[in-house]
Amino acid sequence: MDNTPHPVHESLLIQKLLSKMPPDVAASFSEEQLIAMNKAIGGRSWARHKVDVRGTINIWRTSFYFVVLAGKNRRELSRLEQQVGRATMALMFALFITFSVLSGLLILYLIKSALGINLFENFSLGIWSWFKANILN
Repeated sequence: MDNTPHPVHESLLIQKLLSKMPPDVAASFSEEQLIAMNKAIGGRSWARHKVDVRGTINIWRTSFYFVVLAGKNRRELSRLEQQVGRATMALMFALFITFSVLSGLLILYLIKSALGINLFENFSLGIWSWFKANILN
């Protein structure tokens, strides 16, 4: 059988709690009970971040602390957050499609103008003239 301690034994919260009990009582808890106590009291098993920077800055007689956390959001989203996320994705998709279509139309217009094809006599948007003057020269 594996004798390595479960990570719950490494929890400072559980170690502190067990150190305040008589040794025979502290040894009587099962793994499941210790895990349940850790969760109930507020163990931070959920607080794993890719970026976890904590520190203090001493300025004269005052000390300030700072915390920078970043990582994947593992919480379940509320209905409003889900709707906002879907709306944002739809907006980004619509903007991408609009940009792609407009870019494609511009490229087709420039190709048409470079080939000297006029769809309407005596009418020009001026894009080809600007493109020749500013980009090609």
